[in-house]
Order: sequence, then C-alpha cells, then structure tokens
Amino acid sequence: MITLPPELRAQLRTNHDARRRADVASRRFDPSPVVKFFNPLSAATWLATELDEDGDTLFGLTDFGFGCPELGSFSLSELRAIRLPYGLWIERDLGFEPLVRLSQWADTARRAGSILWAERLLRRAAQTGTDPEDPLPPGR
Repeated sequence: MITLPPELRAQLRTNHDARRRADVASRRFDPSPVVKFFNPLSAATWLATELDEDGDTLFGLTDFGFGCPELGSFSLSELRAIRLPYGLWIERDLGFEPLVRLSQWADTARRAGSILWAERLLRRAAQTGTDPEDPLPPGR
C-alpha cells in the first residue's frame, strides 16, 4: 500500500503552488520529481512533481511500459486501489533520487523508451560525469 509521508506531501504541494505562481507570471517552472511509484511486477512507473489542492491529483511523468512515457496527471487514490497478483500493490520507491529536472527526465525517458532505462542512463551519467543533457550512448 502506498504511503505518502507528510514531508513528501508538503513538497508536492509546494511545487504545485510554485507552478501556479509561475503560470501567472508567465515563467517556466521545471522542478525535479519528488516521488517515484512503481509496479513491482511490470515496468509501469510514475514520477510525481506536484499534488493538487484535492490531495489526490498528482502531476508528473507516467510510463506504463509501452515505450511512450508521457507528462500528465494521475490519481493517488487510483494507484492505491490497484491490486496486483500475489498480494502486491503499487509501491513507492524509498530509495528514489531525482537526479535531474522533470523536463530532462521526460526527454531522456522518451528517447530511451522508458523511465526505468532513463533512470539507469541518468544515474550512470551522474556517476561518470557524462553530460546529463545527453546521457544516451552514441547512435541512440
């Protein structure tokens, strides 16, 4: 079962409020993801940057494992309601590190074909000092 500790919930709400202020001022807002959710039985992955006033609607990058990660909104209560085989649930990645801003996650995930591959590439770029703007190997 997904738990969202108060400190993560507060950071997601802070990002939502900051994005709204940036929208009013016609400024770009590009936070790093705050939390990662995943299906332990598949490649489905969600990175969230914001939490709406309703306390349920999250915004971020979603990937259902079909090779086309997308930015958009998703429901925390719907993620919590997903029942998987063997008594498993959608999980929160307790060791998640944001690495880069959401736009870079989205670009890398789209080019790599998944959030999971993007995470590996971005982590490798951070470890080796490779340019995080272009973490894909040549020819990709």
